Amino acid sequence: MKQLFFSAVGLLSTTLLLAQAPKVNPDKYGKMVSADLLKKELYIIAGAEMEGRETATPGQKKAAAYIENHFKQHGLLPGAGKGSYQQLYPLYQDSIGKTSLQVYQFNFGFDEHYSVAPNLGAAGNWQINELVYAGFGIKDNEKNDYANLPIQGNWVMILDATPADIDKPAAPMQGMRVVGNTGLQNKINYLRTNGAKGIIVVSKDFPKGLATPQKGNMNMNKPTTATVPVIQVSYQVASSMLNKVVDNYAGLKNVSAGKYSTSVKTSIEKTTLQLESSNVIGIIEGTDKKDEYLVITSHYDHLGKRGNDIYYGADDDGSGTVSVMELARVFAQAKAKGHGPRRTIVFMTVSGEEKGLWGSAYYGNNPIFPLNKTTANLNIDMVGRIDPSYKGDSNNYVFVIGEDKLSSDLQPISDAVNSKYVKMELDRRYNDPKDPNRFYYRSDHYNFAAKGVPIIFYFNGVHKDYHRTTDTPDKINYPLMQKRVHLVFHTAWEMANRDDMLKRDMPLNMPAR
Repeated sequence: MKQLFFSAVGLLSTTLLLAQAPKVNPDKYGKMVSADLLKKELYIIAGAEMEGRETATPGQKKAAAYIENHFKQHGLLPGAGKGSYQQLYPLYQDSIGKTSLQVYQFNFGFDEHYSVAPNLGAAGNWQINELVYAGFGIKDNEKNDYANLPIQGNWVMILDATPADIDKPAAPMQGMRVVGNTGLQNKINYLRTNGAKGIIVVSKDFPKGLATPQKGNMNMNKPTTATVPVIQVSYQVASSMLNKVVDNYAGLKNVSAGKYSTSVKTSIEKTTLQLESSNVIGIIEGTDKKDEYLVITSHYDHLGKRGNDIYYGADDDGSGTVSVMELARVFAQAKAKGHGPRRTIVFMTVSGEEKGLWGSAYYGNNPIFPLNKTTANLNIDMVGRIDPSYKGDSNNYVFVIGEDKLSSDLQPISDAVNSKYVKMELDRRYNDPKDPNRFYYRSDHYNFAAKGVPIIFYFNGVHKDYHRTTDTPDKINYPLMQKRVHLVFHTAWEMANRDDMLKRDMPLNMPAR
């Protein structure tokens, strides 16, 4: 449900809320937020040299170094401990080496007639003399293709199809069709759980329209060593293994389930690579309340490159990244002129957001500054564009998410500073936990909220260039972006300088993620 909040806040409440800042008009510094500097930095952060800033790639590391240098240049102290600006965290990625598949002395070609997904199965060398063919491999309340078949200790062949779609052509897929294919994943999980020695999946997707990637998905946790190999094969390989004459993929539905003699040799080499990514952290130390903290975040990673195509990520989230950089510059200027914050302000750009909020999750589990002493997290993710569905003043709005949760102080502070200094339309439609977009869960503030830290998430909504190569710096509305950063500045100023930390007086009460 859409709710728009304009500038209606009583003068008395505004005065009380804003009374504790240092004895200077903060707008002296708030007006220093520069659209020109935001633009200058964004053309660098979202430029081709950064190669889309995908986590644990050279482009991401270039961006991290650039942000670190910005913090140093403006006098921020290193915030990652031991004199470092970067909180490093490990990532893991399986990589496939040499593979082979021989059936009755005939060698088949990788991606022409078989493939192996890096993340999916075990490595090793196998001689297969018998296998169990289980047809569709379906086990549910209505159908059991494994009835009377010996799964335990045997290699099992199944179809990557259902009776309803076996005659339909395959859409080109990349690698093993598991992600997004819960039916196949469920089949594989069932066979693993029931003791299959190995799994052969017969797919329509040969020869491969897209090459199977040699490297799998990254993971935050080191993968457990797989014990069951999983190999994907064409219908021609399957028919050779079964010693059956089959003219096409659909012909396999007529092959009887059972145990078959065969002669197969296969080998798979696999290694696990340890990679590294980082959160970039700079701080402006507080004065009398320096052991309390305000954290301002954005994610600086994006989707990287696909072939020669670069996902520039100007709005998502280059806009938030340069906003944090600009806020750091302005607060550093205020401190240099004797108007530093009472609480320590932590400026943090995190990586791994596009992979699953990894960088902020790592910080949440390994906080450098105590979370119980962190008054709030202000998270900036996409503040440079206009949502085409927005019905109000599209040049003077921002979505604010999370102010109705965890602390009763959040929304009054937003309303007070907005009324006094910025006068934007504050749209809170996405505060509804039942909102189907689930934006509350989809950016890095969530990993602070989950630990009980009050949060505000600043967001412009989605647009046609979201997660596309066309999300470029030339499409950013820099004057509007400046207004949004101006609002964050005043919110941060108030939170960093008020007498008390924000109350934590409201349970989160969110549905399970």
